[in-house]
Amino acid sequence: MSLADSDRELVVAELGREPTRAEAALFENLWSEHCAYRSSRPLLSAFDSEGEQVVVGPGDDAAVVALPGDDSDERTYITMGIESHNHPSYVDPVDGAATGVGGIVRDTLSMGAYPIALADSLYFGEFDDDHSRYLFEGVVEGISHYGNCIGVPTVAGSVDFYPDYEGNPLVNVACVGLTNEERLVTAEAQEPGNKLVLVGNATGRDGLGGASFASEDLAEDAETADRPAVQVGDPYAEKLLIEANEQLVDEELIESARDLGAAGLGGASSEMVAKADLGARIELERVHQREPNMSALEILLAESQERMCYEVEPDNVDRVREIVERFDLGCSVIGEVTDENYTCLFEGETVVDVDAYFLGEGAPMNDLATEEREEPATDLPDADLEAAFDAVVSSPNTASKRWVYQQYDHEVGVRTSVGPGDDAAIIAVREAQQGLAISSGATPNWTAVAPYEGARAVALENATNIAGKGATPLAAVDCLNGGNPEKPDVYGSFTGIVDGLAEMCETLSTPVVGGNVSLYNDSVAGPIPPTPTLAMVGSKDGYDAPPLSVESEGDLVLVGDLGLERDDSRLGGSEYLARFDGSDRFPGLPDDPASVVETLAAV
Repeated sequence: MSLADSDRELVVAELGREPTRAEAALFENLWSEHCAYRSSRPLLSAFDSEGEQVVVGPGDDAAVVALPGDDSDERTYITMGIESHNHPSYVDPVDGAATGVGGIVRDTLSMGAYPIALADSLYFGEFDDDHSRYLFEGVVEGISHYGNCIGVPTVAGSVDFYPDYEGNPLVNVACVGLTNEERLVTAEAQEPGNKLVLVGNATGRDGLGGASFASEDLAEDAETADRPAVQVGDPYAEKLLIEANEQLVDEELIESARDLGAAGLGGASSEMVAKADLGARIELERVHQREPNMSALEILLAESQERMCYEVEPDNVDRVREIVERFDLGCSVIGEVTDENYTCLFEGETVVDVDAYFLGEGAPMNDLATEEREEPATDLPDADLEAAFDAVVSSPNTASKRWVYQQYDHEVGVRTSVGPGDDAAIIAVREAQQGLAISSGATPNWTAVAPYEGARAVALENATNIAGKGATPLAAVDCLNGGNPEKPDVYGSFTGIVDGLAEMCETLSTPVVGGNVSLYNDSVAGPIPPTPTLAMVGSKDGYDAPPLSVESEGDLVLVGDLGLERDDSRLGGSEYLARFDGSDRFPGLPDDPASVVETLAAV
């Protein structure tokens, strides 16, 4: 991938000259779909992201939400974030998935929060396909190893198998953190003259061009050709970074912070100052490195993992270095915040000199054509009840996922009250005497048939999962996955899942406070189905909840109806039709979904 001619013309007009090699690479990565959301940002205004409990909404490394009913002097906040590592997980399933976990945990750290729970939602090709099984097993290994090593429990998530993920699996990981008003940090630079300090692992050449790689369709030879774009994770360094960050925040040494993710140091440092309409002066040779003879471009754009960029007042730099070195992590004072341009120097030569706001926000949005998906015809299979029952309950999509989640440590941290395998997990937030219910996932059968209605059903499903544990939905983050948006039918379906998710979340008074967009999930096997992963949290008094298992005595009570009176007993999107190659329209949803959720939570 290289800077498009139309983008280069805009850059040349802004700079009044041709960009340097480092500048062109920065614009290529930060103006990519992965970073700039050029195809999706015009749609995201559909989401309602405000609410009484919302402290920090979309645009930061993670969202921040206040827990309701907490009357203590220091109100308890939770952070919420979600990340996709789809392309890297296809190329290198173990490291691709592991570094997705590491990235979303560092997004949590950058808000001054301590990570307390993870949720992973995974989507792969057919279960009996050898290559899909290889990818799936590698991804689960990467998530379990990384999460177990850093001591953050994986408590919720979903696993789905669908043929259209064969050439491009999806790996979506959410993280919940804990903080309060006094500890809150953001990614917005505060003051010119403050120092920029790089903390964590040394910088190598891994992950170069990761942002632009994530903004392209996967080629047939991606597993070999794109391997250099995949980062390599080190969970033991991440654990040290978690604890070092905790002490830095406790001692109020951090003015702002950002995880080094997409576009590496160039992305993190420029975005920090761009948010405040400030600039920076960075000396790239000061960056601690693990490989010899690295160029300015490599230092600037490498996506080496387990690194954070902190803004620190000059008088606090020595104390920051002392704490960081005690945890055996690298520490480099690489520059300072200014009120001028964003500039990077290397061995005395200026290699970057641009307006930070233009770099971060100047990418033009795409105006793409859409084509709505037609409703499927009704073609019901001729299967007897016994065969249908056996096929559905034995499907890998509906069968128990215990064999997956038993590989994750979901007890570490001693906060897990209800673990994976239930409708929703519950984490004990003892600081506020509340339980936090967590549900995460989507159902590709639904959104493949009916993007808009299927996405509405995804939001309602997550809300009822939470309500079933006696909790009230509080907020959500989404990971919106789609294929190549330049194809009108793909972009039309993507538009449908955005609108459907937004409409149902607004109906349920559950603000969508942040998220992630992953497009160009398209390969030689074709585009993925539109997949709106939603990670939702709810709160309740106490930490106990009704179990999923039934008792030996008692009555079964149906809340709601089957839609029979409305002639609404349609089967579109069902596992039954998927098993027998049938088709039908998607069923209708309750007329008053908010009342259904409220009733379930109160039972």
